[in-house]
Amino acid sequence: MLINVPQYIDVEDKIAGPLTAKQLGWIIGLGITLLVLWNMVPAPVFFILGLPLAILFVALAFYKPYGQPLGSFLIFGVMYFFRPKVYMWKRTPARAVKEVQKIQQAQAVAVDKHISAQSLKDLAQLLDSEGTTTNPEIEKMLKQAPNRKY
Repeated sequence: MLINVPQYIDVEDKIAGPLTAKQLGWIIGLGITLLVLWNMVPAPVFFILGLPLAILFVALAFYKPYGQPLGSFLIFGVMYFFRPKVYMWKRTPARAVKEVQKIQQAQAVAVDKHISAQSLKDLAQLLDSEGTTTNPEIEKMLKQAPNRKY
């Protein structure tokens, strides 16, 4: 079975010669802006304002820092300053971790895990009777045992 997987999905379609739709839009926007500026201001002011505008529009059309269009790059840069920062992980010094472990070890209480033979016999009797008989010693032992999660 032949499955067609799309390739080159990050390459934009060429509309007018070597220009993509976005590039063509920026160039048309530059032409309209320069036309309006030519009709509104005198010639020396037009050349002073027109050159930086032309550089900006051409950069927005063709320059791709880090492989993404300049417009997206600028938007992400502005959003970086206004969005809250999220810190995912903050490393703690090794000394602080060791001190916390020492404190936890000092607070840990040793539990007596030894069971007498009589307690085992009473426990076996309780299990054999399926809980119908009770023994206060076994109840006391079960209450003192630490809660274990299996």
